[in-house]
This record gives sequence, structure tokens and C-alpha cells, in this order.
Amino acid sequence: MRIGELASQSGMSVDTIRYYEKIGLLPTANRLASGYRQYDKNSITVLSFVSSAKKLGMSLDDIKALLAIELDKSAASCETVKGFIAEQLLQVEQKMDQLKSIEQAMRRLHDTCCGGDESALCCSILQAMERGDV
Repeated sequence: MRIGELASQSGMSVDTIRYYEKIGLLPTANRLASGYRQYDKNSITVLSFVSSAKKLGMSLDDIKALLAIELDKSAASCETVKGFIAEQLLQVEQKMDQLKSIEQAMRRLHDTCCGGDESALCCSILQAMERGDV
């Protein structure tokens, strides 16, 4: 199938598919005599896998590592895959902790400000940020 059809079936843009091919997430397509890329049905599976991993918040490098296992399942164990996901989960938990700290700091800033229509010269939010009290 051509890239337009692959884009339509995968729900990804042509540019995204070209980019994934360029960085090695998607195997290089064969070229027809006309120069058009010719993708096989496995390309849909690969793009679906990549899409699933992106929905889980994985980086492209992490997706590439997990995709390598997907493409050669006999070379890895379930334990390896579970360990990989455990590491991803740990990263998500750390990000959530960071976001919670950011939320608390912003809430403190928000709650200290009267929000009136006076000049920002006396704004408690700006003053706290100038002092580094965040």
C-alpha cells in the first residue's frame, strides 16, 4: 500500500509516517519504479503498536526499545517486558509526584493573592516569585 493509504488506515499523518521511517521506528519501505513508497500490512501493526505506546506516554526512544522486542519476541522474555513496563510505571509515578508539588506551589501562590484590580507593583505572587518562595 502507498503512504496515503497507510496514513488513512493508521490514523497518522503522512509526515508522521515519514518521520517514523526516518528514525527507524517503521522499517524502510520498498520503492516502486515510480518512486512511491510501498508498505506491507505489517506496517499497520507497527504503527498501531507505536500509537499504543505513545498513548502510554512513552518517549520515542523507549518505544524503539520496546518495538525491538515486539519485532523479535523470541529473543526476549515476558520478564524483560514486564521489567520495562515497571520502569515506565516508576517514571510516571515520579512525574505525578513532581506535578503534585507544582500544583501545591501554584495553589499557595494563588491563595496568597487578593486578585484585586490594584497595580501589580504589590502583587504577592510576583513578590513570592522574586524571592524564590515557590
